[in-house]
This record gives sequence, C-alpha cells and structure tokens, in this order.
Amino acid sequence: MEELIENLKVQLIEQLNLEEVTPAEIGKDDPLFGEGLGLDSIDALELIVLLDNHYNLQIPKPEDGKAVFQSVQTLADFIMVNKKG
Repeated sequence: MEELIENLKVQLIEQLNLEEVTPAEIGKDDPLFGEGLGLDSIDALELIVLLDNHYNLQIPKPEDGKAVFQSVQTLADFIMVNKKG
C-alpha cells in the first residue's frame, strides 16, 4: 500500500503539473481539495483520467467521487478495493 501511495503522489504531480510540489510535501491524509493541495473541479477531471489511464478504473457513481478524491489515502484505498486481477 505504501508503494501505491508514493506512486500516486508522483502521478498526481505529473498529471496535474504541480511543478512546485514534491511527493514528500503531500501527506497521505492531506485533503486534495480546499485547504490541502487546493485542487479544483478541472483537477478532479484530471484525477478521473489518471484513474482510467493508470489503473483502468472508473468511479461508477459520480456522487462517490468526493469520498474517493478526499486524500491520497482514500484514492489508494479505492484502487486497492477495485483493481482487477
């Protein structure tokens, strides 16, 4: 799980072009939106693309997106529960 979390941090930085942020600066439980990384709705779309491209996963119900994208930890939990094979 820790390896997945570290990979997600790197993927977030690359996908969202967060050039001023390092993986070490992203806490696994820090909020991704608002007070944490300060992501916005366009970034949420990029996170959906990241899930699809890197993990071949989609969020089946849009209302679940807020919980899935709460932090790196919740994103990793979603991937672990839903990954195929």
